[in-house]
Amino acid sequence: MKEVSIQCLTLDGISLSHEEQVSALCEAGAHWIQLRMKSATDDEVEKTAKRCLEICRKRGVKLILNDRAEVAQRVGADGVHLGKLDMPWNEARALLGADFLIGGTVNSVADAKQAVESRALDYVGVGPFRFTRTKKNLAPTLTEEQWREIVAVLDGLPAYAIGGIEATDLGRIRELGLQGFAISSGLFVEPGAGVHYPRLREGWDVKQLAEKE
Repeated sequence: MKEVSIQCLTLDGISLSHEEQVSALCEAGAHWIQLRMKSATDDEVEKTAKRCLEICRKRGVKLILNDRAEVAQRVGADGVHLGKLDMPWNEARALLGADFLIGGTVNSVADAKQAVESRALDYVGVGPFRFTRTKKNLAPTLTEEQWREIVAVLDGLPAYAIGGIEATDLGRIRELGLQGFAISSGLFVEPGAGVHYPRLREGWDVKQLAEKE
């Protein structure tokens, strides 16, 4: 999987539609967007995903669907992200084939072991980093020891921090050995993604440069 450090997620319940959020993220320079429509029907997701794909294709941006493997396949999305209560990872790989990007959610060492043993995932989202209101049934926030054990178990499987990420967290995320992070609500608070995404991108790149010096 080509290195991507910031995964951007759309969200329900804000003034911008999902299509408008995708457009704003593409204009801001995002490389990877996850369409996350938790309360929508499959038909609604499919219609929105088709419109969002048109926007993303013009910019060379990857579009991942949250949870809906069959919908992602029908619309020709780049991939799907599956939580622990969604389609099993091995079933998704069998359905979607080798070239489809598949990510999974990891909340514990046991989850990390399962992710590796499945041999079905291209990346995992690990967390929660801290409390967030954008996810229902939130798992307990991970301790420092748990983070390090999970990363060790993943043994190079690309891992992204999830859950309430803020700009001040980027240094710690890099120290933990993660590929990057996923962010949602923090992108769309005022003054919007056009300001927040470039700042996050710059902040991550600065941390990366500091490591190399």
